Amino acid sequence: MTPSAILETALYVDDLDAAEEFYAGVLGLERIAKVANRHVFFRCGDGVLLLFNAGETVKPPAPEARLPVPPHGTEGEGHLCFRATGEEISRWKAHLEGKGLEIEADFEWPSGGRSIYFRDPAGNSIEFAEARIWGL
Repeated sequence: MTPSAILETALYVDDLDAAEEFYAGVLGLERIAKVANRHVFFRCGDGVLLLFNAGETVKPPAPEARLPVPPHGTEGEGHLCFRATGEEISRWKAHLEGKGLEIEADFEWPSGGRSIYFRDPAGNSIEFAEARIWGL
């Protein structure tokens, strides 16, 4: 068997309010759930972006927890790539720069396709790329 798609992707942040402002306010994602000081979730196309306070998700669930999600998390900066067309990448670059964000890299891959990279408030590496970088 092979999974058909990735349903959710998680990043870990140290300031949920700053992350929420960035992903909703700058990237325009729709917030679908939030638990103060623990997590904020966003819809992104057919998937979900989960932003967790890493210090909270390493704690095991309480014995009476309705959803016994096991502890998880990581330390340090992560990476997330959003799919975009070449035209969309140009528009995203202008939008992000207009918001005062630094584009760390903007290049064409040797096999074809463009990517831009920037950072979210937690230091995670965020990318917009054409799907053809992976032959899609």
